Amino acid sequence: MSASLYLASQSPRRSQLLSQIGVRHELLLPGADEDAEALEAVQAGELPEAYCARVTAAKLDAAVARLGARGLPPAPILCADTTVAVDDLILGKPEDDADACRMLALLSGRSHRVITAVAVAGGGGRAAALSVSQVEFAPLSSAQIDRYVASREPFGKAGAYAIQSQAAAWIVKIAGSYSGIMGLPLFETATLLEQCGFEF
Repeated sequence: MSASLYLASQSPRRSQLLSQIGVRHELLLPGADEDAEALEAVQAGELPEAYCARVTAAKLDAAVARLGARGLPPAPILCADTTVAVDDLILGKPEDDADACRMLALLSGRSHRVITAVAVAGGGGRAAALSVSQVEFAPLSSAQIDRYVASREPFGKAGAYAIQSQAAAWIVKIAGSYSGIMGLPLFETATLLEQCGFEF
């Protein structure tokens, strides 16, 4: 069955990864009347894995409502969210240069977690999965951090970096899912989509 689905994500990397495994999809993005950023607010005392799963479920709720409101043909909807965590500290998308520098300094010379939650609604049901990977950074000098921030690559990225960017030169090792670190763990995603009738 070569059904298509709706991808409720503005990330071009997630779209590329879905295409990589042969999944035809259309984007189902928030309208001007939706406050998509508000869904990503961290609640007091929230741990990174729980935060990531909750935000993804909230994004899926919003996407299901959006599909109905727009009167689009039914098809499975896929949402995902990626969070970077140093211990229990959640690193979201940097607000400005200073924030990006702060995050990269925190990641320097140590290991951190990249958590990606995936959720699918389709066929009258829902399913979700969580991918947690470990990434170790080499020690970074302030000059390296400043150059990377000046490249503008950190912006719009959880933890202020993308593994498929210049920052790859600093990654000593990873344990887990490379595609999950990019923003969509393909094994977990394929497993969820198989439940909706997709074949891989």
